[in-house]
Amino acid sequence: MRTVRLADRACRRAVAVGARALAVAALWAFGSPAPAQQGLSDSGWPAYGGPPGGARHSPLRQIDAGNVGRLEVAWTFRTGETGPGRTPSRRLTFQATPLVAGDWLFVSTAYGRVFALDAASGRERWRFDAEISAEVRYAEAANRGVALWTDARAAPGSDCAWRVFFGTLDGRLIALDARTGRRCAGFAGGGEIALRDPRWPRPGDRGEYGVTSPPLVIGDLVITGSAIGDNRAAALESGVVRAFDARSGALRWAWEPVGQPLAAANAWAPLAGDAARDLVFVPTGSASPDFYGGLRRGDNAHANSLVALRASTGELVWHRQLVRHDLWDYDLPAQPALVELRRGERSVAAVVQATKMGMLYVFDRETGAPLFDIVERAVPASDVPGEAAAPTQPFSTLPALSRQQAVTPDDAWGLSFWDRGRCRDLIAQHRSEGIFTPPSLRGTILLPGYAGGSNWGGVAFDPASQTVVANTMDVPFVVALVERGRFDAERASEDYRGWEFARQEGTPYGMRRRLLASPLGLPCTAPPWGRLAAVDLATGRLRWQVPLGSTRDKAPWPLWFDWGMPNIGGPLVTAGGLVFIGAATDDFLRAFDLANGKLLWQGRLPAGGQSSPMSYALGGRQYIVIAAGGHGGLETTRGDHLVAFALRP
Repeated sequence: MRTVRLADRACRRAVAVGARALAVAALWAFGSPAPAQQGLSDSGWPAYGGPPGGARHSPLRQIDAGNVGRLEVAWTFRTGETGPGRTPSRRLTFQATPLVAGDWLFVSTAYGRVFALDAASGRERWRFDAEISAEVRYAEAANRGVALWTDARAAPGSDCAWRVFFGTLDGRLIALDARTGRRCAGFAGGGEIALRDPRWPRPGDRGEYGVTSPPLVIGDLVITGSAIGDNRAAALESGVVRAFDARSGALRWAWEPVGQPLAAANAWAPLAGDAARDLVFVPTGSASPDFYGGLRRGDNAHANSLVALRASTGELVWHRQLVRHDLWDYDLPAQPALVELRRGERSVAAVVQATKMGMLYVFDRETGAPLFDIVERAVPASDVPGEAAAPTQPFSTLPALSRQQAVTPDDAWGLSFWDRGRCRDLIAQHRSEGIFTPPSLRGTILLPGYAGGSNWGGVAFDPASQTVVANTMDVPFVVALVERGRFDAERASEDYRGWEFARQEGTPYGMRRRLLASPLGLPCTAPPWGRLAAVDLATGRLRWQVPLGSTRDKAPWPLWFDWGMPNIGGPLVTAGGLVFIGAATDDFLRAFDLANGKLLWQGRLPAGGQSSPMSYALGGRQYIVIAAGGHGGLETTRGDHLVAFALRP
């Protein structure tokens, strides 16, 4: 790890001033929600995770368990990213969480379009197009949102006094005037910064480096990581995290999780910031490539870690590695959630990290000390020549939210004796010794798989009940290493149709992976394949866990079952005692009772809701908004809809 320091005392003072401005802005944006019978104060959603700390909690309570059944569609906006005349990439998604400040709503799309809407009506005020080529094959066609910043030194209403920042699939950081949608010319001399390393010109890599998560604004800095297609090779682009001056675009600092020739370990998930403590929390991914580490021996410190950096300088404050020597693509995928925990008479500033392993880790925000014990457990060794897997891994003592046991032939599941038998045979062919079984030449069963457990949707936290809510997947995958001399033949063979292949150049092995599924396409393990759970962080106990999602939109009637389905997206918790979530592979937004997990309402969406909802209040009315665009990988209904729900008048 090395830190490039370009900040000085003036920068520290600017961050402190900006932190105070951010705190004032947050108080203005959220206000103090009044009881429903006394009217409803306007309340915004100023950052990706709601409050700047990313806890995905709304203080609004107009919508509650007693009236949630009266929700209806208030307005719908279409971005134009799908529809007539457009042929979207199979990888195209609409995962953005909108931001709301005053009566302005801002939302972004995968291909770099940003829209400003009237938050009460959904009427368009302006649009911006970053003109990203749709002809390039991107590692992931997603954009999860924008960030807002107010220049405390600028005259109110002046050009770019209020800014929208967002990253793009082709590796740019762009600054726009929030009121007009025009580029901020004073930012980096034209309104954008090219983030891609110009020394990385390899043909075919154009779509492998970009930004999919919103940048973090803290004080007068805008900070971003990157998304890297990390199974191409052992040596890839740096996973550097960089902070830029929000006014000028000047680089203030850069932090690299690992140095060359090791690469990646990038932070593609959203970051979280604690302005009062001058801290940035960075969840990092695996060093490249994901499934073979023979060229990166050791723990690969700072990869697969929750890292706390000094916001003003980029200096490392503390870090906790949650996966040693990752061989499973167990990136830290979720935004860290900054919460306040009650411990007796005192309050502890904590950070909660969800993981692809289906485990939750909770740390003291200032010191990194675990607030719930972490235990070292022995895990299976690798049988691949040249590999040296870590002998132990750190396990959280909080309840595991995903299955971690070995998948055996006795676990085979199917709709009929025939496909159950095929699954039994498939399971018997592969190595399966439980979580952290290393990839093998004959194929290894991963449960949880490389998509989670938890993924980028993260968690939501209710401060009143000290409850953290998370959605998880329980879907088995198979990963196999392929000797270099056999790689091209296997990839071309009809025997491996439906597998995803990656070259892992520079190593002795390529890789192939796929869902462990029956001939009918269903997972070979019994449902539920997706769950929603609530954990009490006062006691460390599981409050409830329920299946999330139905087979509707995946199977014809009458084969509609509430089995719990694979899901991508995240939850929202409100002070009205509700959990809102889409995420599952059916076209619904659902509301659950926070107290017991009971399903209270579900609203039909025009497309898959593989995103994270948010809430705001305007004109005495509370809105719940979700992006409904579907997900190519999950093969859900495609669309380009932003849908707002509110109570019937």
